[in-house]
Amino acid sequence: MIHLLLAAICSVLVSVLLKLARRLDVDVGQAIAWNYVVAASLSAWAFAPATSGLHAAAAVWPALLALGVLLPTIFLALAGSVRHAGIVRSEVAQRLSLLLSLLAAFALFGEPLSATKGWGIAAGLAALLGLVWRPSIDSGDMPDGARRWTFPLLVFLGFGVIDVLFKRVAQAGVPLGAALLAMFVLALLVSLVLQAWRLASGQAHLGGRSLAAGLLLGLLNFGNILFYLRAHQALPGQPALVFAGMNLGVVALGALAGLVVFRERLSRLNLAGLSLAVLAIALLARG
Repeated sequence: MIHLLLAAICSVLVSVLLKLARRLDVDVGQAIAWNYVVAASLSAWAFAPATSGLHAAAAVWPALLALGVLLPTIFLALAGSVRHAGIVRSEVAQRLSLLLSLLAAFALFGEPLSATKGWGIAAGLAALLGLVWRPSIDSGDMPDGARRWTFPLLVFLGFGVIDVLFKRVAQAGVPLGAALLAMFVLALLVSLVLQAWRLASGQAHLGGRSLAAGLLLGLLNFGNILFYLRAHQALPGQPALVFAGMNLGVVALGALAGLVVFRERLSRLNLAGLSLAVLAIALLARG
């Protein structure tokens, strides 16, 4: 269980770092680019993947290329969600994205839909609505008010699509280490293009703080993946326990960080949505 706890801590600390970025004068775009330098390097070192499997599975490259584009852009959406909607909503939106991957499993991969999973999906959708709902009188700044629900929805949709693409890659039989390295390298290339354009247009300037934050972000991002994989290895016969423990752990730690550390305010409807999210994750893990 220690691996699950460490994976959940790394996931929440990523959101905490993104939350503090503006306060620490960190350029999030640059930090995300440096993050993929670290993640790709650590993947090559930890897994020592043989890339020959990538050449043999030509059909998987569209999914890998899509992941290379989506990973850094959704990371930016997560940063926007943490900034405008808070850690609690952002973490729950990310975890509830499993609803989309489950719907894809039923529609695209032929997995049967049980009653328990059906109730879990219904509870998850209700939870998402409760978490992103903001009364119109809550904010006089309409654009900022819109960001408080559009960014979590982007996180929900983006991570759901990423999970479906992960399933496509896994179906192709590509070794995990090679797939991770390819995704991180492609994401790094996309990030470098975006940052080169920002630097050339004068929208950003290289900074040591952004570099340091990116290195830390990369360690946390890779640590989340590594410890999650180690948890599956330590509990090979209990995938539901690993899944539920990871998701519930992140929701609980994210709520603790958001409510206690950053004093995020949630309405009664938001709190009801948080409770429904916990119920949905438990039902989906059991079903």
